[in-house]
Amino acid sequence: MRDGDVRDEVAVEEPLEIRVDGAPLSVTMRTPGHDEELALGFLHGEGLISGATPAPAAGPTADFAANVVEVAGPLLRDPGARRFYTTSSCGVCGKGALEEVDAVAVAGAGPLPPGPRVTRALLADLPRRLRADQPAFARTGGLHATGLFGADGELLLVREDVGRHNAMDKVIGRALLDGLLPLHERILCVSGRLSFELVQKAAVAGAPLLVGVGAPSSLAIELAADRGMTLCGFARGDGRVNVYAGGERVGP
Repeated sequence: MRDGDVRDEVAVEEPLEIRVDGAPLSVTMRTPGHDEELALGFLHGEGLISGATPAPAAGPTADFAANVVEVAGPLLRDPGARRFYTTSSCGVCGKGALEEVDAVAVAGAGPLPPGPRVTRALLADLPRRLRADQPAFARTGGLHATGLFGADGELLLVREDVGRHNAMDKVIGRALLDGLLPLHERILCVSGRLSFELVQKAAVAGAPLLVGVGAPSSLAIELAADRGMTLCGFARGDGRVNVYAGGERVGP
């Protein structure tokens, strides 16, 4: 280094292969850490496992040197010849028809229950509470986060990852291992924009409220409304938040 140069910490991104009973199923680009949770959360979001399957109770095994996680079956359905490749930016790529993308329908997740009713001010403040527990983001500025909150706004769990979808998978995988699914009385908050895939994962996990710092896509709003989810974006610490679906759960 030259005089005056400053070392900068950057977020780590590496591939992770998810195998089920020895057969490769998915490769995802992620930030190493909590890989078992990531694998279970991903499989749950795709409707391939549920809280009732034996695999989560036994727990997956990981070969960290080889970047591989092995999950024991059986799966709830046969993925057939389908394989998943996910990137840290776009989530699952290469999906064609909407029917194939919509794992919510495959998982049999119907409309969500009433869930908690919360104030607009609390929802707007969730990103601030989430940011306070993002140490890797504070060092690198390069990671997304998902937080699981109680109805009173208490932060119960947070995970960070270079991919926003991975961060949510890690939270849902941890909740599955801890027997917290479905998330009927809890709130999910993400540090970025709200994509269709994040709404899908939250719906399969049974979360009735999803809040984001950024904007939702049109398809995310459509899916949230179809599943009876409260979807909020542009949450700001000054009390502002946009409610795009499910306004009946949001109080003054």
